[in-house]
Amino acid sequence: MPAQIKFEENDIIGENTLNVIADADKFNRWMYNTIKPYCKGKVLEIGSGLGNISHFFIKDKFEILLTDIREGYCSKLETKFKQSSCFLGTEVINLTDPDFDTKFKSYFNQYDTVFALNVVEHIYDDTLALNNCYKLLKKDGQVIILVPSYQKLFNTFDKELGHYRRYTKSTLSHVFSKTNFKIIHKQYFNFIGIFGWYVTGNLLKKETIPGNQMKLYNILVPLFKIIDKVILNKAGLSTIIIGRK
Repeated sequence: MPAQIKFEENDIIGENTLNVIADADKFNRWMYNTIKPYCKGKVLEIGSGLGNISHFFIKDKFEILLTDIREGYCSKLETKFKQSSCFLGTEVINLTDPDFDTKFKSYFNQYDTVFALNVVEHIYDDTLALNNCYKLLKKDGQVIILVPSYQKLFNTFDKELGHYRRYTKSTLSHVFSKTNFKIIHKQYFNFIGIFGWYVTGNLLKKETIPGNQMKLYNILVPLFKIIDKVILNKAGLSTIIIGRK
């Protein structure tokens, strides 16, 4: 099967999900603070969507280029952040584009940090995706990959969002092992989220994340952060791996 990404330009379910998550300010801040220690210098975000995480980088004055596979999202990001001095613009980038080396050569070896949050699970050839991230980074630059955890949790949410798979630290590490990245950190994130995802998607068979559920979850984030610390990030709804070039 050829390398590909599951997407449609009119991403109704995906955009609705991003809008629900956009209102979860405490949750988004928690995710940002989890990856921030591994971010440095000039940044490129893969799969910026509506900018739910991007705006934290811009607020903290990181120079950042925002990218997505959908022109519609890039247009919205341009409008949202065009007044920010550290905003480097947008680009439509497909990590498995057959002409990646030609189309995006001007971006090679330009970035200190490349991150992709909830993106790689949408890509059939995840190894190719990571190898192309490698090309974008300067020497000693770092890639941050966050993906959904545990194939047993694969449900209607995953299908509607166009996911190929879910991961563990072991399976994502295996993908990294086929690249030139050196893994410098790996962990799980958001333990309590496992139960909400399973009940709503696996048992109730919902196709989208209910807004009221996300609002309640957002309120309880301070408690959930403590739980993650207590269990030492040994399990979680998301898997995070950081690699260095």
